[in-house]
Amino acid sequence: MMTALTGPSGRGKSTLLYLLGLMLKPTRGGIYVDGVATSSLPDAERARLRAHDFGFVFQDAALDATRTVLDNVTETALYRRQPVAAARSRARELLQRLSVDVPAYRRPGQVSGGQAQRIALCRALLSEPSILLADEPTGNLDPATSDVVVETLRQHASQGAAVIVVTHSPQVAAACDVEIRL
Repeated sequence: MMTALTGPSGRGKSTLLYLLGLMLKPTRGGIYVDGVATSSLPDAERARLRAHDFGFVFQDAALDATRTVLDNVTETALYRRQPVAAARSRARELLQRLSVDVPAYRRPGQVSGGQAQRIALCRALLSEPSILLADEPTGNLDPATSDVVVETLRQHASQGAAVIVVTHSPQVAAACDVEIRL
């Protein structure tokens, strides 16, 4: 299922995404993943859950400027101890699928904002996570590229993943199965 979180700036959409992604602990209530209360888990276990079950697309792409495009996409494979060759092969496939037409050896400072956002989406999709959280994944994109990103997110959701998208775009919200307004 693909869910849109919408509402005016400052309403807490990104904060909610960070809570859902186990990067913040709630002060009240709890976050459950597959029936497991995550708030009481040790940090190492929360990190393991993030590495294995989650994919993240941050609003600013959060790419490491010191690493190549390919290394930025495959970085999360290190946390899962995934074989490097398989991760690189899947990364190249995702980069091509999302039309990131830059050499894989380039650095984030040598790509456009839209390309950086798609590189971040490739990184998030690398492990085919069961939960994908995306904060304004189409914010820096032209309409045609935005359509490709939304379709990619929809395809991931159709394979059984929970996809939660923070967006100000009515078109992105309309492409989701559910819209939650904050």
